[in-house]
Amino acid sequence: MTFSIQFFGATEQVTGSLYVLRTDQHTVLLECGLIQGSRKSEAQNKADFPVPVDEIDAVVLSHAHIDHSGRIPLLFKRGYQGPIYTHRGTLALSEIMLPDSGYLNEKDAEWENKHREKKGLDPIEALYTRDDAKACLRLFRGVEYGETTEILPGLFLNLHDAGHILGSAIVEMRCKHGDKLSTLVFSGDLGYAKAPVMNPPAQLQSADLVVMESTYGDRMHRPFDETIAELGEVFDSARASRGNVVIPAFTVGRTQDLLYLMKEHEHSWRLKSWQVYLDSPMAIDATEAYARYRDLYGAQLFSGDSTLPPLPNIFATRSTEESMTINSIKSGAIIIAGSGMCTGGRIHHHLKYNIWRPECHVVIVGYQADGTLGRQIVDGADEIRLWGEEYKVRATVHTIGGLSAHADQAGLVDWYRHFESKPPVYLVHGEERSQIPLTERLETELRAPVTIARQGMRVDIG
Repeated sequence: MTFSIQFFGATEQVTGSLYVLRTDQHTVLLECGLIQGSRKSEAQNKADFPVPVDEIDAVVLSHAHIDHSGRIPLLFKRGYQGPIYTHRGTLALSEIMLPDSGYLNEKDAEWENKHREKKGLDPIEALYTRDDAKACLRLFRGVEYGETTEILPGLFLNLHDAGHILGSAIVEMRCKHGDKLSTLVFSGDLGYAKAPVMNPPAQLQSADLVVMESTYGDRMHRPFDETIAELGEVFDSARASRGNVVIPAFTVGRTQDLLYLMKEHEHSWRLKSWQVYLDSPMAIDATEAYARYRDLYGAQLFSGDSTLPPLPNIFATRSTEESMTINSIKSGAIIIAGSGMCTGGRIHHHLKYNIWRPECHVVIVGYQADGTLGRQIVDGADEIRLWGEEYKVRATVHTIGGLSAHADQAGLVDWYRHFESKPPVYLVHGEERSQIPLTERLETELRAPVTIARQGMRVDIG
């Protein structure tokens, strides 16, 4: 029996992960991610899937981030009714993130149709809706790390902790044909071994073929103690200037890391004098999921039955009314609000009330894509535009670069290093500028047979 993989997404880019596994009898989608970026790029999400939907026997999902999971509701909408195998922690996050993605698709279609109506054009349909996203969740099958599941006759799945976000997994697929086993290992998104909350990525030793992410294949993360010191300096500076601290929130992973560090350094950062607002319903839900599945990581993020870290003055502001009351606070508030790249949501309101005030501070803790408001702020814009009005950027802007949820170049090389006999490795989920240096280091240091995966490339396994 043959066993192969074909690459259809996140090839020489970092979004839209989608790969097709084939045996003689079966077809499996590995990942089903949303393409993100420019409007032109995102228009590709409406295209047909690379194989007919009625030929897909199963889907395997490594983790809940939308660039890996975000087209599953569309697959369901187009008729897929088979199982979706993933870790139970990923299922918990998917229950939050996929309906939110559906809501955003509805809003995008609503906005587009207002413009189309003015031009006399027919309305468009949302890529998928909240109802589609909620309905597809019944297809999910939650499994455990280290549990062998025969998802189809002769095709076995094992998930291993990837250390990226809650429930994230390294995917090990084994195909049995006669007395022979062929093994594919897909890294998923590998976590940074020194990240505050998650466990280090699991190390595997055996594979016939490895597919590895390469997001940060061209760089090394700064020492983590420098990040801790820099965050402490931000809070000291903000206390001295008697302003607020506004932090755009990446709702899954980054927010929980930040809350954990605030708990751990509560005394040295003198946080007892601050009021901390978690002002993002989605981040609140995600943090509650981290509380329910605290057995999946080693950090003591919560105490007792609490679903918030034990900070002395932390408030989860779920309602719009609660969020609006924060705007009257002029000093002493740390406001963690969505979205992480300032592309929408409550962060716009907090920027409106704080970014023009020189005593305030804006702290950027994650990657800001080209074209986003967050990127404008990081790049030193003199003013920003919100709801048609201009606001001067007088607040101090800090970019904290040490809170990555991805392994750096050394982490990627070290993870591959543990494979015996150095199997062929195909690089995905990275841009050329990160893949070429990683290729060179793997070839030079480990004599690894490395290939940068291209769109449509098909490779036999074993």
